[in-house]
Amino acid sequence: MFYLKFIVSIVTALVAWAIFVGFATLSGWWHSPIAAKDDPRDFMNAAIVIIKNKNVGNVALALIENGNLYKEHFDAVSQRIDRDTMFSTGSMSKWITALGIMNLVQTGKIDLDAPISTYLTRWQLPPSEFNHDDVTVRRLLSHMSGLSDGLGFGDYEPDEVIPSLEESLIQPRASSGRDVQIALGRAPGTEWDYSGGGYLILQLIIEEVSGQTFEAYMQMALFQPLAMSRSTHKYIGTVENKSISYDGKGRQATSYQYASSAATGFSTSVSDMIRLVQALLADHTSPNLLRQETIGLMREPNASYFGLDIWGLGTILYAPTESGDYVYGHDGQNDPAINAAVRINPDSGDAIIVLASGNLSLATRLGFEWAFWQTGVPDFLGLGYILPGGIRVMMFGGILILILGTLGTWWIRRRLQGS
Repeated sequence: MFYLKFIVSIVTALVAWAIFVGFATLSGWWHSPIAAKDDPRDFMNAAIVIIKNKNVGNVALALIENGNLYKEHFDAVSQRIDRDTMFSTGSMSKWITALGIMNLVQTGKIDLDAPISTYLTRWQLPPSEFNHDDVTVRRLLSHMSGLSDGLGFGDYEPDEVIPSLEESLIQPRASSGRDVQIALGRAPGTEWDYSGGGYLILQLIIEEVSGQTFEAYMQMALFQPLAMSRSTHKYIGTVENKSISYDGKGRQATSYQYASSAATGFSTSVSDMIRLVQALLADHTSPNLLRQETIGLMREPNASYFGLDIWGLGTILYAPTESGDYVYGHDGQNDPAINAAVRINPDSGDAIIVLASGNLSLATRLGFEWAFWQTGVPDFLGLGYILPGGIRVMMFGGILILILGTLGTWWIRRRLQGS
């Protein structure tokens, strides 16, 4: 009985310690900001050091302070790049698509909570056991639609023929190489499940509602009003002043085509992303630009994961701000080593923009460090950067609990035997 009590006590202590360390880790207790608070020069210098240590390709970085450009930095190993150099952005494309959708919501052409079948004539969801009327534009934007494709669209070589939008919806090419169907796998609204297929559907909805091709609509609704002349959904291999494509070891690689413009096909420059971020931070009256109430709607939580609010309407909610709002934006990652990140703090009017080729995580790492520097709260995409510290603390404390528990038990046992 004595030893059973000892085991129960040790296990209880270890579980309590694990819960405490887990909470402290997610709260950022073991992680320190890379720069002094409210010192953008210090942050920029620290970010440049990280870039110098990690970059094997091209990186373009911009910091915005209080709505104004603070500083830009460009690092390239084998070509000259500048603020107008175009980069592929991977899944950051989804955020851009969401801005296009919200323009149609703002003008009353789309109802966020109407069944998507209201807008579709060229394709419909395959039959399933679930209620298709519960699949709405809101749920597609927030990855709460019940789609279980998990796409990840596969790349196309420069000389391949890109399938039509309907062909991709029927038989998408997955980056995993497995056969995937864009169909419901669970009841809509019940669980967050990242779906590239949902954004392919949103691409079709934009075409059906606007009466234009997706690319033409995005030019008209977003790029032209903001003079974003270095942004496109065309194949990046056909444009001038583009970043070379590198793999993760710095070797020159293929610039791929993408079948889903809405999910992965957006290419842009730092100069254009600065224009976009500044427009999102400003209050516009032009009917061609989103109003602040629409932008705010995109930051309202629509999906959570392990109790954390992580997704709005097409935007990632990285970390809470002091006002109760969220640092928001979107990251992107794709083969061979594409990474992009934009994070915006609506409280301060500050933002970071990172476009990279040659590293699958450098932009996300810099975005994580910036959000932590701004808020003191780790964003959920950066768990890989804070977990090692938590694991070390947990192991040290666990070993200490075992040692102290064993010594304490030995001492109590001796006292009992002596009496």
